[in-house]
Amino acid sequence: MVSVSRASRRNFIKRTALGAAGALVAPSIVSAAGKPLLMMHESSFIPPYDAYFKNKITAAYEKATGVKVNYETVSVGSLLTRVTTAAENGTGPDMTQIGFNWAFLFSEKFVDVTDIAAEIGQEGGGWYPNAQEAVVVDGKWKAIPFGNIGQLMNWRTDWFKEAGYEKFPETWDELLEAGIKLKKNGHPFGFELGHGFGDNHGWLYPLLWSYGAREVEADGKTIVIDSDETARAVDYCRRLYKEAMVEDCLGWTDVSNNKAFLSEQISCTNNAESILWAAKKDFPEMAKVIDQSPNPKGPKGSFAMLNPLCHAIFTHTPDHKAAKDFVRWLMKPEQVGGWYDVAVTYYQPFLHKYDDAPMWNVEPKNKPFRDTLSTAHLPGWPAPLSRAQSETIAKYVVIDMFAKACAGKSTKDVIAEAKAQLQQIYKTA
Repeated sequence: MVSVSRASRRNFIKRTALGAAGALVAPSIVSAAGKPLLMMHESSFIPPYDAYFKNKITAAYEKATGVKVNYETVSVGSLLTRVTTAAENGTGPDMTQIGFNWAFLFSEKFVDVTDIAAEIGQEGGGWYPNAQEAVVVDGKWKAIPFGNIGQLMNWRTDWFKEAGYEKFPETWDELLEAGIKLKKNGHPFGFELGHGFGDNHGWLYPLLWSYGAREVEADGKTIVIDSDETARAVDYCRRLYKEAMVEDCLGWTDVSNNKAFLSEQISCTNNAESILWAAKKDFPEMAKVIDQSPNPKGPKGSFAMLNPLCHAIFTHTPDHKAAKDFVRWLMKPEQVGGWYDVAVTYYQPFLHKYDDAPMWNVEPKNKPFRDTLSTAHLPGWPAPLSRAQSETIAKYVVIDMFAKACAGKSTKDVIAEAKAQLQQIYKTA
């Protein structure tokens, strides 16, 4: 998910998106001027995205309501620590960006926003149902979904064509067949199998689900990793690694596949939109032969990973209503539409109103990220949010199951180890 060059992505976005954002519309809102509100975000690699909030959104809201909103950015990777500190101490920002299952982890520290979620959904053409996987805790919305940072297949059209493929393979079996040919031609695949934070989950969980396998049942208790479906997914992954990939991807983290792809060492990987963005600036000729496609289908279909960005309000915020008013206003099409435009489609909206938004025509190759949003789920699906789910991710239970098989362990052994880990985690959770 991490690009080889953040500057590359920044420059591309500046050229293509900054001019696309229209002026904000500031509707009349009855609100008395009060204490300034503070929104905390992790710094985006798209500078216009943060700049748009600081310079346009805050100014429009203050003009409309008299309420000043400050925007604080924290360094990449430090947001969870900052959210934890604010939640534990009961001080700090009024509102914050959150991800993954943080709405569950800090549910007692976040304000119930079910009321404004319903209003926003109605005005925005309805929510994608899977957006609720990340924010609904005990029937209450604890955050407002903003957008997904999807991960799909990035591939070289020229090299695939040389191997006889005019389009990306639709099934995992077809992808293996193509990978064998491409590796023979000197253009192997490279998918992260190490302890990164995104690009490993981005393809291994969809692979698992596509075979009909899962870690835990929807009841959040019954461990079902030891199944024929899991075994078939593991066996497939081993073959894909041995017959189509470069060997060193067992130790890869999120930056590794980007570097390998842009240095022309591999012909296909699973990633966010960042590879194409970087190529447009640093390697424009290469960008012409890069495309992005949905994850292949297994016996149970095609899936994607849910990587949601959401907004939550801390309970320690002195004026809950003022914070809700701002978040509600922010998600009105007149405001949030321009914010989406600045980031092009890196943040895929969870509201159907934006399914055919002009931003999808800026780079048509990004459209698969929109088209697969409805099949995206959080790691641990179909089980509900839980601390056990978080521990499973932190300990790389599923990732290591696949990686160990690729490294030579038997399918039976790696599944048994994963089952034992899951039983211990869910027993003590």
